[in-house]
Amino acid sequence: MAAPPDNDVLWARALHVTHNGSPALTGVSLGVREGEILAVGGPRGSGKTTLLRCLSGQLTAQEGEVWFDSTPVHTMSPRRRERLRRDRFGWIDPAPVLVPELTAWENAALLLMLRGVSRRRARTTALEWLDRLDVGGCARKRPYALLQAERQRVAIARALAPAPSVIFADEPTAPLHRADRAQVLRTLTAAARSHGITVVLATHDADTAALADRTVSLLDGRRVDTVHLPPLAESTEPTRSREPSGPGGPSAAPDPSQPGQPGEPTETEGRAACSLSA
Repeated sequence: MAAPPDNDVLWARALHVTHNGSPALTGVSLGVREGEILAVGGPRGSGKTTLLRCLSGQLTAQEGEVWFDSTPVHTMSPRRRERLRRDRFGWIDPAPVLVPELTAWENAALLLMLRGVSRRRARTTALEWLDRLDVGGCARKRPYALLQAERQRVAIARALAPAPSVIFADEPTAPLHRADRAQVLRTLTAAARSHGITVVLATHDADTAALADRTVSLLDGRRVDTVHLPPLAESTEPTRSREPSGPGGPSAAPDPSQPGQPGEPTETEGRAACSLSA
């Protein structure tokens, strides 16, 4: 088992993933440099979400290796992968998933408080990010009182607030109007560059991919040289179809043996959420 190059914070080799007998990834390899913004492009169903889930430790490939900071992720126990996602990674879903009992600022501060940051300091940091994303005025509102675009900005603030080593963003601006997408993406990419955060961004939109340092393209689960990405439609509803469902797939029911499903609080987060809302 060869170690990855020293300048790659993330490195994957020959990933193979099958959902319900259908290949989702077939021999995909890539490296991501520290501080790089990498776009994973390709049409819907090409394997982008599956690749991000493998790189972030949410899904273990049937074959292949994933390394983070010269540490093999594919051989970690589920508990170690959960800690890695909590302490070093951020995740942004295409549709916002917030804790309904918490206010916007508490949702944005949740990961900080789970890491042991004081409530006062976490609140200050969360409010700063909410202001940068133009939803500071919604800080005391609960998710049900927010528009979907506002909820998505809160979810992005939650991912940015702890200054993780890597942010995985799966179509992060899908719920937003086109005019809002550019502003939110500029905030995300500028924050990543200023804080040295590596970003792996899945998108099927050429305008979004253009903001990245580099683009890796997938087609039918394989890495290809060129994929022509169309502009996103004007619709604000997140109607994108995800990769095929199945065991461990994006639309599969949560597996209690695999904590930390994407967009869902872990058992630890659930307990923290209850204590915060008490």
